[in-house]
Amino acid sequence: MQNAFQSVALIGKITNPAIREHVLALARFLGERQIAVVVEEITARQLDIQGYPVVALHAIGRHADLAVVLGGDGTMLMVARELVNHCVPLVGVNKGRLGFLTDLTTESMLEAIAKILDGEYTQEQRLLLGASIIRNGQLESEGKALNDVVISKGGVARLIDLELTIDGEFVHQQRSDGLILATPTGTTAYALSAGGPLLHPTLDAIVLVPVCPHTLSNRPFAINSLSRVEITLCGTDGAFVHFDGQLHAELRCGDKVVVQRLQKTVTLLHPSGHSHYAMLREKLHWG
Repeated sequence: MQNAFQSVALIGKITNPAIREHVLALARFLGERQIAVVVEEITARQLDIQGYPVVALHAIGRHADLAVVLGGDGTMLMVARELVNHCVPLVGVNKGRLGFLTDLTTESMLEAIAKILDGEYTQEQRLLLGASIIRNGQLESEGKALNDVVISKGGVARLIDLELTIDGEFVHQQRSDGLILATPTGTTAYALSAGGPLLHPTLDAIVLVPVCPHTLSNRPFAINSLSRVEITLCGTDGAFVHFDGQLHAELRCGDKVVVQRLQKTVTLLHPSGHSHYAMLREKLHWG
């Protein structure tokens, strides 16, 4: 049977030495299937993977038509942000904690990858958010997120004042520890801990979840993913905007954070038979 993909990039969690044996096992398996294998350069260097072509993460789109990420959701988030413009589908093998994004196990990895190579897979398009920080009318910095964009207080134990506008219409001003803007993918992350709803990952929506708001009536709500959201920091310095909890930028009083969905999406592949609801049952210990 002809392989559905002809070249595969392998990306591993570099802080977990146990990943090495799984990367090598998968590389050997792909070689036996006559599939070209490239290894992301930091993965190769940190885990001492030799004997395969090495490619920088930002260049993987030119060398592979599928990327397999071995690690946890944090590794997948980083890879997804980097490769979103290259349209390379991603498969995740979990060697972290919960693994909402990296849903394959190392025990079932080779069998599951074989099914995907045989064309027995389903795919999901996951939206990402882009955020711009505007200071004194000028673009200060930008970032993107697969899970969430979070505006939060700094190290001082005090509330921050935020003004929220959606599509040019004033919504409210809130005092809180912060505000989470989560994609459907991100509703199983920080937004869940803050009391937000779970959305199916294919929905075209953004969830806004206040963090410890100073009013019981300030509740999470969902909006159309095409909306333009503006959050203005009022009355205080020392707040931050975080992207997937991995990157951040400092905010000053008067700064605006403008959040919109990106035009391009990330494609996640699952073996045929994958069930989002079964995954939630397992990870969240439902009935």
